[in-house]
Formats: sequence, C-alpha cells, structure tokens
Amino acid sequence: MQKDKEVKNKGIEIGLYTLGDIGVDPHNGKTISAGQRLKDIINAAKLADEAGLDVFGVGEHHRLDYAVSSPAVVLAAVAQATKRIKLTSATTVLSTIDPVRLFEDFATLDLISDGRAEIIAGRGAFIESFPLFGYNTDDYDTLFSENIDLFLKLNENEFVSWNGHFRSSLNNAEIAPRPVQEKLPIWVGVGGTLESAARAGRLGVGMAIAILGGDPARFKPLVDLYRKTGVEAGHDLENLKIGITGHGYIAKTTQQAKDEFYPYYSNYWSYVNKQRGMNFSMSKADFEQMTGPETALFVGSPQQIVEKILRQYELFGHQRFIAQIDIGGLPFKKVAQGIELLAAEIAPIVRKATSK
Repeated sequence: MQKDKEVKNKGIEIGLYTLGDIGVDPHNGKTISAGQRLKDIINAAKLADEAGLDVFGVGEHHRLDYAVSSPAVVLAAVAQATKRIKLTSATTVLSTIDPVRLFEDFATLDLISDGRAEIIAGRGAFIESFPLFGYNTDDYDTLFSENIDLFLKLNENEFVSWNGHFRSSLNNAEIAPRPVQEKLPIWVGVGGTLESAARAGRLGVGMAIAILGGDPARFKPLVDLYRKTGVEAGHDLENLKIGITGHGYIAKTTQQAKDEFYPYYSNYWSYVNKQRGMNFSMSKADFEQMTGPETALFVGSPQQIVEKILRQYELFGHQRFIAQIDIGGLPFKKVAQGIELLAAEIAPIVRKATSK
C-alpha cells in the first residue's frame, strides 16, 4: 500500500505511442522503408526511456502503409533498447487474435522486459484483420466480448477451463509462461461510446480514451459512467485507471508548432481518410480551429501543452497521458525534438501539478 501511495504521489504517467504509419513526407515526396520506420520507433522509445518518460505504446495494423502488425515483436526489440519505460500495445485488435497466443506473447515480453509489459485492447478502427484471419465483421462486438472474457481468465489462472463460440474449448489447459507481474495490466481502448465505457467499468480494467480533437469535455460522461459502473460491479475505485491519448506536436512557440505541423497533419488525415474510402482536404483555417486553446489537439508550445493536459486532468482525474507525435511522414529529427520537449519542459510541471 505504501508503494502504491508513493507511485500515485509522482503525478500522472506521461508517455508516447505510435501506430507506425508510413507516410510520404509532404516537403520532399519521399517515403521511408518499413525497416527504417521500425528502427525509428525503437530509437524513439530509447530516447523516451532515457529522458524519463513513463510509457511507450505501439499500435497494430495489417496494411502495407503501416510498419507494425505485431506489437509484441516490436516491443520485445524495444525492451532490449530500454531499461525502465513501460511497454504497451496501443492497441491490440483483440477481436481478431487468439487470446491464448496474445497472453503468451505479452507474458514473454514481460519476462524479457523484467515486468514492463501492458496491453491496450480494442475492437479496431480498421477491419482488414477480420478477413485476413478468417473472421466475420458481423461478429465485431461478440468476438471482442468473448476474447476479453477469456483473456482475463488466462491472466488470473495458470490452469484454465473455458468454452466459447469462436475458438476451441480449454480443459484445464496450462497457460504458460507466467509474467513477472502478478497480472498483466490490461486497458480497453474506447473511442467514444458509452457502451464501451460501461463494459470497461464492469470488467474492472483500465480505460484508454482516444481524444483526437474538439472539446474534451464531451468525454466526461464516459469517464463518469466508467467509474460508476466499475464501483457498482464491485471494483475498487483506485483500481479504475483512466488513460487519455491524443495527437500532438511540440515546438518552442505555439506559432512555430502550428507552422511546422500543419503540412504533416493535413497529409496524415488525407491518407488516413483515403484508406477509409473518403476524400479529405484540411485547410489552414480548419487546422487553426482544431488547434485552439480549448481543443484536445496537443499542438503548441510546452506551456500550451501543459495547460491542455491540466485542463483535461481537471475534467477526468486520469492517471496517464500518452501522445502520438510521429504522424504524417514527420521526419525522425522532429520526433526526437518533441520527445525532448515533452520530457524536459512538460512532464515535470504536469507531474508536480497532479501529485498534489
């Protein structure tokens, strides 16, 4: 208990996540290779670890324009280049992966990293993994429900008996290896539905909310419902952890951040929406509105970012903030500068303010 209090008194955790998108640099028209993108991800994690950030996450896509399809493999490589930073998927598409295989992979990662592995699980914003692994999108939600039920049982027990609809039954099956941690920390990624927030609360797992823009206050009902549902289900309020995730870019001044990031952010949404079959063009006026001081887009000076994080902390009282700062074909040099500013000029102020 004393150790838990000491950790809590350090303030909220601050970190980074990446989806490993491979975008054309809008300034020179060049695209780096998947291999170089993975090397950059490992180097970013190493910088984040050395700078004292708390968490590093890696997402999952099954497309040629993303470099990461296996978060556990990439995080195992990251584990060898880092010493203390927590390593999480961000997110694992739990609907289309065998929970037993997932548990084994992340328990192995936990052993390799001396107890730093975590999982953020979601249903997936992209659906390419469903036909790829032989699943039907009509089962989108029921697959997730069944798989997280099984995963939580695997996380609790060395021997598991279980029956479901989408995979073979388990009869007193040995679940190995066991992680260093008593249990692997698991969070559910939530995009904006009350149903998802309530489910995370009932399960007693962490809730990671993706807030990519607009007024963050619109997510307050999800946080309230998550905590209410969790307590009603018998879970300790202190164990109901909330993480906030979002896009960001940091520079010495807010105007510099806007000027530098606009071409990359516009580029990012252009190809992400094209992947979804939509045409999209972000004007400079659109971008100015999206980066306003009351919005959830973390683009600006260190002071501006601190103010936005603390405003959200007043709303949500969350335990973790992780930012995605490497999108749209942004060169690694700019990513590295953002990591340095986040760790040196933002994290200390936010931690102090949230440790009271």
